[in-house]
This record gives sequence, C-alpha cells and structure tokens, in this order.
Amino acid sequence: MMSMNKKKKKQQLKTIVLPDGTVMKANHTSTPRYMIQHKWLYIMLLPGLLYFVLFRYVPMGGLVIAFKNYSPFKGVWGSPWVGLEQFRKFFSTADFGRLLRNTLGISLMQLVLYFPAPIILSLFLNEVRHNGYKRVVQTLIYIPHFVSWVIVASLTYQLFNVSDGIVNIIIKSVSGSTIDILSKGKYFWGLIVGQDIWRETGYGTIVFLAALAGVDQTLYEAARVDGAGRWRLMWHITLPAIRSTIIMMLILRVGSLLSTGYEQIFLMRNDLNMEFAEVFDTYIYTRGIVNGQYSFSSAAGMFKSVVGLILVLGSNKLAKMFGESGIY
Repeated sequence: MMSMNKKKKKQQLKTIVLPDGTVMKANHTSTPRYMIQHKWLYIMLLPGLLYFVLFRYVPMGGLVIAFKNYSPFKGVWGSPWVGLEQFRKFFSTADFGRLLRNTLGISLMQLVLYFPAPIILSLFLNEVRHNGYKRVVQTLIYIPHFVSWVIVASLTYQLFNVSDGIVNIIIKSVSGSTIDILSKGKYFWGLIVGQDIWRETGYGTIVFLAALAGVDQTLYEAARVDGAGRWRLMWHITLPAIRSTIIMMLILRVGSLLSTGYEQIFLMRNDLNMEFAEVFDTYIYTRGIVNGQYSFSSAAGMFKSVVGLILVLGSNKLAKMFGESGIY
C-alpha cells in the first residue's frame, strides 16, 4: 500500500525547467484547484484585470464607427456603412504627411536620446557602493515622475520665456540676444524630448535596477581575480546580464513610435510652433472631440494602433531571429 502511494506521488511530480536551465520538480495540480489554493492572489489581480477589460478591450467595439459615417442622432448601428472611405480621406488629407513627420521625428529622437538614459543611469547607480547615498539619489531622481505635465509645462515656460526666463537671461548675458525657444518650431522636438528625459529617466531605472539585482555576484568576483576593472565588469558582465530586459523594453518602445502622448504636446504647442507640434494624438483629439468628426478620428486612431501592433510583432520577430527571447 505504501509503495502504491509513493508511486502516485512520483506520478504527480511535474518537471519544470527555469529560464537559467535549472530543473525543478513540482506537484502537478489541476487549474481550478490551483486557483482555489491561491485565491487571494487572483483577487489581487482583479482590479488590474477589470481596468484592462473596461478601458482597453470594451472600447474596441467602438472601432466599428471607423467604417461608418457616424451620427450621434442615428447611433452606431443606425449610421450608414462607408467601408474604407474614412481611411482614404485620412490618408489623402494634406495633414497626413505633416503628422507622420512630426510624430516620427519626436519618437525617433526619444528612441535615440531618451531610451538609453535610464540604462546608463542604472549602470552608474549600480556602481555606487554606499547604500545610504544610493537610496537618497534614487529617491531624488524618482520625484520628477510624480510631477504632472501641467506643472512641467509651467516650469518650462518659466525657464525659457523671452522676457524673464532664467535660461534666456543667461543666454542674453553671454550673447547679447535672446532665443525664442517656446515659439520657434525648430526647437519644439528637442524641448519635448528634454522634458521626457528630465521627468522619466529616474523612474525608468526601476526596471533595469531590478534586473541588475539578479546578476550573479560570483561572476564579478571571478572577473576581479582576472584583473578586470569597473569598466570591464560593466561592459562584459553587467550589460550582457540585462540584455534581455533592454531588448524587451526596446520592443515595447518601438511599438509606440506613433504614440507620442497627448497631454504633454497639447500643453506645449501654440499657434507659432503648430507646424512642428501637431502629432497624431493631438490631431485625433482636435478632429474627433473638438470638431465632432468621430468616424474620421476613429479611423486615424485605428491606423495608429494597427501600425503599433505591426511594429511590436515585427521587432519581436527580429529579436528572436538574433537569439533573444522577446516579449513572448
């Protein structure tokens, strides 16, 4: 009898292979039983799940108006079908080329200048050996993330305005003239990326510092024995250890190339820099909410979302071709 029980227990053991190659044995239980056993974890999951269902998946049903000439008086199903007419109208408008140029210009600048900033800062923070000083620095660089874009825009106006902005006061004392940074379109993209770097770099280090915490310390000890300095350790051990995390974040970043954000750009644009400040997000708001062209703006938003999906799938496939794990 005892031998039969032992045999059943052995059959219930399931082999699990961890990402690092470690093989573990775990008891195999059915999914319903597992969910009941860990019910509090699933209860904690409910708020996030409800958020995505209500605000991400349910609104997808409204995309049907992109294929209609929607009228609020006729309703979604009473409005006539027009097929791809709204998409043709969007692609043929004179604004499309300008929107694509501005959106890609800002996104590519963010990809080149902003994306590496949290990685570099994480590497430097990882080299700090005094824990007290490290915690203070981390706290200080996290704070800007919790400042709203309204406050960030106000601070930017106070710093760069021509009359009494501290930046223009310094420029005038050096060169004798001021630079209208807020009104000239050629400075707008750099201004937006600069705000992103100031506000989000510190908070972006959380993901990379968490990845760095899992690096095997024996690798550093072995490299030090071989005479490697700090730069060698960083280049040959630290960076390769977080490479998968960097690739994953890069894939997600590439997927949002056409999503530059609405609030930040809306607060910083004005009539003088509109030529370089109008992007897909602000255009959709203006045409859809302000002008009431719901079908047209839905078509524009759907185009942006489909392109983002294609970019995510393509970049993930490319990452796997180079031997990385990707996001799925």
